[in-house]
Amino acid sequence: MTDGPVDDAAVLDALFAGSPQGLFLLDGDRKVTRYNPSGRGVRALPADAVLGHYVEDFAPDLGTHEIGHLIDEVLTTGEPLRDRLVRGRSPSEPHRTLAVQVSLFPLRNGPGLVGVVEDVTERQASADRLAVLSTVHRTVGATLDVQDTADALMAALVPAFTDAAAVDLLDDDPAGAAPPSGPLPTSVPLRRVAFAAPDSVRPLRETGDSRPFPFPTPYTQALNDSHARLVQVTPDDPWLKTDPDGFAPLLGRTVHSMIVAPLTARGGVLGLLTLYRSRVDAFEEADLDVARQAAATAAAHLDNARSYRREHAVASALQRRLQPGATPRLSAVETAHVYLPEGAGGAWFDVIPLSGTRVALVVGDVAGHGIEAAATMGQLRVALRTLALQDLETDEVLTHLDEVAGQLAAADSRAGDAHPYLATCAVTVYDPVSRQCTMMRAGHPAPILVDPDGAPLAVDVPLGPSLGAEGGAAFQPAVVQLPPGSLIAHCTNGLLGSEGDREGDGEATAVHHLEHVLATPSRPLQELCDTAVYRMAPSRYDDAVLLLARTDFLPPHQVADWTLPADASVVGTARRLVGQQLTAWHLDERAFTTEIIVSELVTNAILHGEGPVRLRLIHDRERLLAEVTDANSAGPHLRHARAGDEGGRGLYIVMRLSAHWGVRHSRRDKTIWSEQRLGEDAGDVLDAMGAFDTVGV
Repeated sequence: MTDGPVDDAAVLDALFAGSPQGLFLLDGDRKVTRYNPSGRGVRALPADAVLGHYVEDFAPDLGTHEIGHLIDEVLTTGEPLRDRLVRGRSPSEPHRTLAVQVSLFPLRNGPGLVGVVEDVTERQASADRLAVLSTVHRTVGATLDVQDTADALMAALVPAFTDAAAVDLLDDDPAGAAPPSGPLPTSVPLRRVAFAAPDSVRPLRETGDSRPFPFPTPYTQALNDSHARLVQVTPDDPWLKTDPDGFAPLLGRTVHSMIVAPLTARGGVLGLLTLYRSRVDAFEEADLDVARQAAATAAAHLDNARSYRREHAVASALQRRLQPGATPRLSAVETAHVYLPEGAGGAWFDVIPLSGTRVALVVGDVAGHGIEAAATMGQLRVALRTLALQDLETDEVLTHLDEVAGQLAAADSRAGDAHPYLATCAVTVYDPVSRQCTMMRAGHPAPILVDPDGAPLAVDVPLGPSLGAEGGAAFQPAVVQLPPGSLIAHCTNGLLGSEGDREGDGEATAVHHLEHVLATPSRPLQELCDTAVYRMAPSRYDDAVLLLARTDFLPPHQVADWTLPADASVVGTARRLVGQQLTAWHLDERAFTTEIIVSELVTNAILHGEGPVRLRLIHDRERLLAEVTDANSAGPHLRHARAGDEGGRGLYIVMRLSAHWGVRHSRRDKTIWSEQRLGEDAGDVLDAMGAFDTVGV
C-alpha cells in the first residue's frame, strides 16, 4: 500500500475479501463500517458487535486509549501511521493477551480511514522471552555473593516475565560438604533467600525462613527428580491440601500458574526457583524453557559463589552413588520412575536389558536404615543384575539372590546386627516378541497391572519368602500375556503409606488408590509418577520407589523364525534363509557376517545339541540378533583351537563377530544368541579376525 490516501474501491474489495490480516474501515465518526473477520481478536465476535461501533466498544482492553489517540491523530493530520505495537486483552478471548501491529491509512474521498491489524503475539512473546534471558545473562552473577546473585535474578524476572518469584536454597553444610547429588529427601529444609512481588502480595514464607516444603507438592517433586515443572493451579489440586493455611496466599492472589525449577549445578541440587503468575496469560511450555535457562544460569553463579566451601561427605557420597543411574531406552518398554530416599537409601530399582529384546524390571527394599542399609542395597542390586545378565530363569535368579542375602544376613548376625530378614524384592521379565510377562516376588508387594483401557488386571503373583529369611526358599512365577500399551507398576511399601497405614486392609486400599491413579495409562509416565506421589502421600520415614513401564511389542515383520532338522545339510539352508531375510530388511551389508555367525551356531547345535534346531532373527532398531535353540540344556564351552585342529573355533568366531553374545537356559533347552550393532562397520569387525586361520564356512 502506498503512502498516499486510498481511493480505489476495487482494491479495498479485494483486500477485505482475501487479506489474512484484520482490516477495518472507519467513518469520520470513528465507527466501524466494514471489517474483515480474519483478525484474531474478532474472529469469535458477532458482526453486529463490531459494525457501527467504536473500537472502544468491542475491544475495551486492547490498548483502547492508545488506539483511540492514534485514530484521532490520523484523522486530524491525514498522515498514515505504520506498525505501531499495541498490547492488551483479546476482545474474543479475554483470557489471552494479544500483541498487534496497527497501521492506519486515511481515505481520500471523504473522512474515514482503513486500519490494518497484524497479530504478532507469538513473535512478540518470543522476543520478550529472549529479552528476559538477555537480562538474566547480563545482570546475574556480577558478584560472588549468594544474596546479590539471587536479588539480581529476581530483578531480571519480576515483573518482565512473572508476577512474583522466589529463590530457596539449601543451607551450607557446617563441614563445607557439597550438596548431595541426585534426588533430595523431602524433609530437607530450604531457606528463603530472595522474594520479589508487588508490595501488596504476602509471600508463602518470609525471607530467611528455613523449613521443608510441604509434602507431596510440586516443590518436593522438583527437588526429588531435578526436573522443572509447569503447574496450572486450581483450588481443588490435591497437593494444596498438604498445607491449606500456608498455601492460602497462593490462592488469595489468584495465582493460576506457576513454574518450579530446581537450581542444579555439578549434579547437585542447590535449591528452587519458583515463579508465579496471576496476570491474564498463564505460563506456557515456551516459558518453562526460559525458566530452565534462567535457573541454570543462576545455579552456575550460585555454585561459583559457594564452590570454595564444597566437599563431599563420605556417607552422603556412598548413599547417592549406590542409587540407579539413567534407565536405558528399550523396544520392550517405556519406563519412568520416582525415587524418594527418605530412609537413607534402603530401597532400589533397576531396569535390566536382557537377551532377545527382553527386559527385567526390579524393585527391592532392604531392612534397616542408614549407611549399612545403603551398602547392603548396593551389594544386592549388583548381585541381582549380575545374575539376571546370566540369562537364568527368573526363579533361579531369586533363588541365587536369596543365597547371597543369606550370606550377608549371616555376616550381619556375627556382627551383632541381625534382622529377621535382609530384604524384599519383586522381579518382572517382559518379552516384547511373545508379549509374555513373568512376575515373581520375595516378600514384596505384587506388581500392579493395568490394561491399555485403564482397567486393572487381576493376576495372583505367589508371595515367596523375603530374601535371607530362610534357606532353600522356593519362588513361584505368575505368567500372563499383556496387550501393547499395558502398564506394569512396581513399588515399595514406602509408597503405600506408613507401617501403621498398612495394617489390616490398609495395603489393599493403598493399592486400589494407586490403580485409580494409573487408570489413564496413555498419560506421560512421568506425569503418572508425580500424580501417584501427590495422591498416595508416601511415608516420610521409609524409602518410596515407583517404577512404571508401558509395554510395547515387536511386530511380526521384525522377527523371522524357522525350525530346521538336526542335519548337517541344513547349514547351507540356514545361510540362504538368513540372506533372504536380511535382503527383505534392507540389511544386505550384514549378510556375510550374519551368515558366518548363523553357520557356526547351527553347526554347534547339530554337533552338540539334541532334536530339531530353531533359528530366529530379530531386527530391533540399531541391533540385529541371531538366536539358535536346541534341546540340549548343557551349556557350550569356549576354547581356543590349536593350529592343527579342524574344529573348536566356532564360538570364538561368534564372539569376535558379535557386539555381545551369550547363552540363555531354560529347563528344556538352551539358546545361544549373538547381537550385532548395526551402526558399526561390518568390515571393521571382520578385520579383527586377521589372527584366525582360514575357516571353511
